[in-house]
Amino acid sequence: MTTVGTKNDEPRVQWLRKALAAIPAGHRILDAGAGEQRFKKFCSHLNYVAQDFAQYDGKGNEAGLQTQTWDQSKLDIVSDITAIPEPDASFDAIFCVEVFEHLPDPVLAIKEFSRLLKPGGALILTAPFCSLTHFAPYHFSTGFTRYYYEHHLPANGFAIQEISANGNFFEYVAQELRRSGSVGRQYAGQRSRKWESLAMRVVLRMLQRFSDCDTRSSELLHFGYHVKAVKL
Repeated sequence: MTTVGTKNDEPRVQWLRKALAAIPAGHRILDAGAGEQRFKKFCSHLNYVAQDFAQYDGKGNEAGLQTQTWDQSKLDIVSDITAIPEPDASFDAIFCVEVFEHLPDPVLAIKEFSRLLKPGGALILTAPFCSLTHFAPYHFSTGFTRYYYEHHLPANGFAIQEISANGNFFEYVAQELRRSGSVGRQYAGQRSRKWESLAMRVVLRMLQRFSDCDTRSSELLHFGYHVKAVKL
């Protein structure tokens, strides 16, 4: 069985786990746009603070991909991400995971992170390179290139330490190919015929072979970037 197109989430989770584990024990960390605080479990050695605007209810406007339920009852701070009620330089680290696409102006969030971080503080970011509509109506961008980070982070007082791609062109295409059955049922009222399902298996095997031999197709398309930066 091929696995191509199924490795979006887990590599990101493992990268984040490692990045958070590297932050010294006792440091105060902000989970910006924390949602349901999925990654709080990686912060047991830290002074963890969760922030979110707490307006998404799981159903949104019923368009695109929605979670249906969404529990934000345990947040520490409810505020706009661009105006968090904390003093300047009050955090040793900030992480913001798969949030930028849900912000009308992510640059304002970067500016706020710069204000909140102590000099030498760590900023850990992930966001899609390309994404389908999800959490609508709070979905304002399909994704971000490396050039976005390379422009806006230094312009707001950060030195970039790492920008790494998650996945590649073939992995992304395979992910959407696997999703085509459910999208076809929802938006076209059609189900795959038997020969079409067989054809899909053949294409997935091709994409697996291409992905196994990949060198640099991530510059065209991939799931998203993992970014580490430090406040100067």
